Amino acid sequence: MTSMTSSVVAKPTVVLVHGAWADGSSWRRVIPFLLDNDIPVVAVQNPTTSLSHDVAATRRILNGIEGPIVLVGHSWGGAVITEAGNDPKVKALVFVAALPPSQGQSVGDLVASYTPPPGLSHIVDDGDGFLRMGVDGWINDVGQDLPEKENRVLSVVQTPLAKGTFGDKITKAAWRAKPNWYVVSTSDRVVSVELQRELASRLDAKITELDASHLSLLSQPQQIAAVIRDAVESTVLRLKQPT
Repeated sequence: MTSMTSSVVAKPTVVLVHGAWADGSSWRRVIPFLLDNDIPVVAVQNPTTSLSHDVAATRRILNGIEGPIVLVGHSWGGAVITEAGNDPKVKALVFVAALPPSQGQSVGDLVASYTPPPGLSHIVDDGDGFLRMGVDGWINDVGQDLPEKENRVLSVVQTPLAKGTFGDKITKAAWRAKPNWYVVSTSDRVVSVELQRELASRLDAKITELDASHLSLLSQPQQIAAVIRDAVESTVLRLKQPT
């Protein structure tokens, strides 16, 4: 006999986690497409000062949500959701040109496993324990499919990244026990495309490839929203299955 609760399932809330040198406004073009589909959504504002700090900020958002969650991470946010996604309310993970390490592994370990993409050569040490992305990096390598003026604005408003952050290691990888989606940016000049494909395969993820820069969430927001919507719809169907 089918459980009465299986026919009424709350629509998952989408929680969006941004990457390095960014903030929650990175998702500003994706969010309207989700809202247009009546999908509840929250964007996290992470300090990007350490993995533990970012995970704590993400968990504060998760703790305030009732019901199932689809957790989405871009770039460095892939490490954050790999750790924070162990929350039992998180039912699916979506990685966008992201870096999800394994247990005991760091983002730096992942990046070092392939030839560094050209965008990494534009990282500037401010001499005070933080790193920034140089303006030429934004224009030519981070968001090369966006208008130059927009990249200049992104350079101005970027959040500095603590130097030790990419060395912080995962204690438990949530993607091992959750359904995963992965969007590969095939024109990415910040995260190796080959690495993205390897990671997507390791996650046994449902894979979408976009001819986009690292900032696909800004240059192709409708396509990113479609992948997130697929994760939401799949989660609803899965939760409706009789228990």
